[in-house]
Amino acid sequence: MGSSIDSPNSPQCPSFAIRDESLNRFLRSVSTKEPSVSDLPYTPSRIQTASLPSSPHHPFAAAKPGGDHSSTTSHRCVSSVLKKDGRILSIAVSNGLIYTGSETNVVRVWKLPEFTEYGQLKARAAMAVALEVSNDKVYAAYADGKIRVWRRSWDGAPRHVRLATIPRAGINVRGYISGKDKMMKHMGAITSMAINISDDILYSASLDRTVKVWRISDYKCIETIQAHTEPVNAIVVADDGVLYTASDDATVRVWHRNFCSGDRPHSLTVTLPAKNSPVKTLSLTRGGEVLYGGCTDGYIHYWHKGWFSGQLQYGGALQGHTHAVMCLANVSGFVISGSADSTCRVWNREQDGQHKCLAVLQGHRGPVRCVGVFPDRSSRDDGEDGCTICTGSLDGILKVWHVNPKGNAGRCSPQHGCDYKED
Repeated sequence: MGSSIDSPNSPQCPSFAIRDESLNRFLRSVSTKEPSVSDLPYTPSRIQTASLPSSPHHPFAAAKPGGDHSSTTSHRCVSSVLKKDGRILSIAVSNGLIYTGSETNVVRVWKLPEFTEYGQLKARAAMAVALEVSNDKVYAAYADGKIRVWRRSWDGAPRHVRLATIPRAGINVRGYISGKDKMMKHMGAITSMAINISDDILYSASLDRTVKVWRISDYKCIETIQAHTEPVNAIVVADDGVLYTASDDATVRVWHRNFCSGDRPHSLTVTLPAKNSPVKTLSLTRGGEVLYGGCTDGYIHYWHKGWFSGQLQYGGALQGHTHAVMCLANVSGFVISGSADSTCRVWNREQDGQHKCLAVLQGHRGPVRCVGVFPDRSSRDDGEDGCTICTGSLDGILKVWHVNPKGNAGRCSPQHGCDYKED
């Protein structure tokens, strides 16, 4: 086993390994179908691979070479903050605010563009492993398998009022007595959440291999989906209600909801293979045109939306990361990937469907566990926008980056280009 990321002898790009066994089950499990990344000092670099395996239907569409991104894209770290919160586990972005969860019982709220702390959400439980913000509500999933909900209001400054805990107290006991497992809380840690506003539904995925469907109006569980044969690592939902789930069984599954199907309205439509590599994270473009899946082998596979709802066509894979891809986010034409190789990559999706690596964000000393991104409308005068990125790492540091395509802001080194704060 490699050395701890906090050790002075740890490598510059440590593999995805959580040394504290009490935390291990909450931070995206490792598949049993291939060697654990944590058992190797380094995973093999995919850039050095001479030939790439082909899809069952399409060959790999590798990203366009991005070695010259430094001359065409400016990127700089504008802020770096270290709190005494331990590892950063989750990030959500909404209306100029950034919410960050860590090993403590505090979810911090940050204001942009100055990136100053703007408030805190506190709970009795620790470790906010997933965050979602939708309209006026904030959802935080904790290591105890429960979800806390706050209502956000604006009165000069944002105010957050605690609304509920999901499942409500006593529901799991009644469900256990009656034998209705759908009324119980997850039997494993929650790994991801997704919200379907139009249908008033909150989805939660878990290491217990299930996805639970919660009705937001009364916070009741209305369905338990036996989603995969291995832990479910990530979920996203499209505007048309199609649900996508990713798992350690090296597949992405597509689910449709049929309101006339009684107690089991979600039905499996198709299973997408991911080259025998566990899928750790998902991201869906705003219109649902492209689905991205990050895997433990460092590849980011993507699928294009077909003519019909839920129909997907394999598009290819982005290569560049040397360790597991742990988080994904996208906005406009940008795709952001965070990895256990301690870097973040910024990809541009071009009009022909191909991708180019614009920048490699370096500076973290541990795996990049979570990422949030939003467009920076003020970055360009010629109509081509950049983006602002917030990254959270297992090194306990939050960083904010500005990326401008073909900009002239100049690059800053991770050591000297950041406004560094430590509490």
